Amino acid sequence: MIDDELDVRDFARQFRAFLEKVHRALPDVEPSELNRRMAEHLGTDPAALPVVTEALPPYELANIQAAMDAYLARPEVTAELIGIAGGGREHQGFADLVAAARHGSYDVGAVDYSTVAIGVGRERACVSFGLYLIAEGARRYAALVRLSGHRQGMPELLIEVLGTDPDATRAFLRTIRDLAVRHHVARGQVLSFEPHVYGHGIGPLRFHERPHVDAADVILPAGVLDSVHRQVTGVAEHRERLLAAGHHLKRGVVLFGPPGTGKTLTVRHLIGAQPDATVVVLTGLGLQFIREACNLARLLPPAVVVLEDVDLVAEERDHSPLGGGNPLLFQLLNEMDGVAGDADIAFLLTTNRLDLVEPALTQRPGRVDLVVEVPLPDEAARRRLLTLYGVSAHLTPEEVDRVVAATAGTTGSFFSELARRAELLAATAGDDRAGLRHIVAALDELGRSRAAVAGAVARRDRSAPPAAGRPAAGPGLAPYD
Repeated sequence: MIDDELDVRDFARQFRAFLEKVHRALPDVEPSELNRRMAEHLGTDPAALPVVTEALPPYELANIQAAMDAYLARPEVTAELIGIAGGGREHQGFADLVAAARHGSYDVGAVDYSTVAIGVGRERACVSFGLYLIAEGARRYAALVRLSGHRQGMPELLIEVLGTDPDATRAFLRTIRDLAVRHHVARGQVLSFEPHVYGHGIGPLRFHERPHVDAADVILPAGVLDSVHRQVTGVAEHRERLLAAGHHLKRGVVLFGPPGTGKTLTVRHLIGAQPDATVVVLTGLGLQFIREACNLARLLPPAVVVLEDVDLVAEERDHSPLGGGNPLLFQLLNEMDGVAGDADIAFLLTTNRLDLVEPALTQRPGRVDLVVEVPLPDEAARRRLLTLYGVSAHLTPEEVDRVVAATAGTTGSFFSELARRAELLAATAGDDRAGLRHIVAALDELGRSRAAVAGAVARRDRSAPPAAGRPAAGPGLAPYD
């Protein structure tokens, strides 16, 4: 056994000596054009310089491009942009690429670009793998900007910089970060964070047209919209006076009520009423990106963060199937607490089930300052809804009274569908306009749909009483033959 180990060691020594002789016999490999150009630019061997790295989320690519463009536009700055060619370059760090370029493994190639959305219907071509050789006075930098593969399952945007003065190199990266904020593409826009379609992390930001919903189209009980406006837009309008008086600007509003009563419509109206605000909307799977949304809001005030169906992440801890509560609940509470009081940021939260929402969110001023019910429309509201959607345009006052009575217990969105359904029935019947008979028929169809849903729910929940059958179309509104 000992003799075998000695034989292996002796073989290893001889084999290493053989490889060293082979290496000395080989001709020297000429450094690549990439290595030569970097060395000429930096005035020294680039392999001897440290690399300073900044890692960012991939959705920051357009902002980094805007920052680089702004920096390179300075009169005292000159730059050349080149690409890097070679297999496996996306898996190598900048220092590894530089070292391999000394032996010809990587060379000058084409610059890679990615097209990124920067607004509704607007795009920008951004460098996704390219090397900037930058000169600013006596200072020289080589900055590699690239989208990496994945790090722990997450894509990354990397800025890796070589420079002869490490302090100046770090200052250069700070300048790029500052310029990225100053030229941020999301400033003053409406956008949403959504999951990446091919894996973990956030996909490309989705931009949305800013909605414009007139206050007259938001039909709520008297005084409700005024109180919401005062809390959301009023604080923004009077920010200087409030700050001078020592009051905070951060605020939170919860809108609760049954589905279809107008919570989302109210939010859309508030978004449109603040044309300069940066708005981040989180809904569905996007609710997991609370941290990123709040970071962006802090970066780009005035801002509004909208969380639709907040009960999905902020369920009361006693009701949570996770026992200690949804981790996103604690994330939301921490993020709301982490927003400075003087930050002009409004949180707009909606829920159909206020009873499920954690009291630490809804009952603590400083997180949520106003909780507003958006109820089913009362009689006066139903009259306004009939007018808003044109249902009452060709009805007599008596017929309007009958339709108002027949729609008790319905939601605001019900009237939109009622108007559409009545108009469609009139069109298919060859009638010039929708009248009472078409409205009655539409009410009957919608009533049957609601009864079908109620029956399905009752069958699912064995403790619920069986469906009572199709409800009547309404007082005095029997279907026409």
